[in-house]
Amino acid sequence: MQQDKHPDYRPVVFRDRAAGYAFLTRSTATSEETIAWDDGETYPVVDVEISSESHPFYTGKARTVDSEGRVARFERRYGAGEGQGGTGGAG
Repeated sequence: MQQDKHPDYRPVVFRDRAAGYAFLTRSTATSEETIAWDDGETYPVVDVEISSESHPFYTGKARTVDSEGRVARFERRYGAGEGQGGTGGAG
């Protein structure tokens, strides 16, 4: 990397308050707020609205979309396999 061209890349704590979860990683994010970490050091802390601890996909609380039901309903309404290769207009 060229000197004096890139932002400062340093350890930063990201905290998900909704889940009570925080993790330490390296980032260019800045914050005036700091937090004392388990290793005894003080790091800048950035609050995030969602993380892997609170995201529905990772927590197993995600709703599944019934795409098969939608396809079947479409085929019932408009006919399975009809109109392929055409302009899509009926009649």
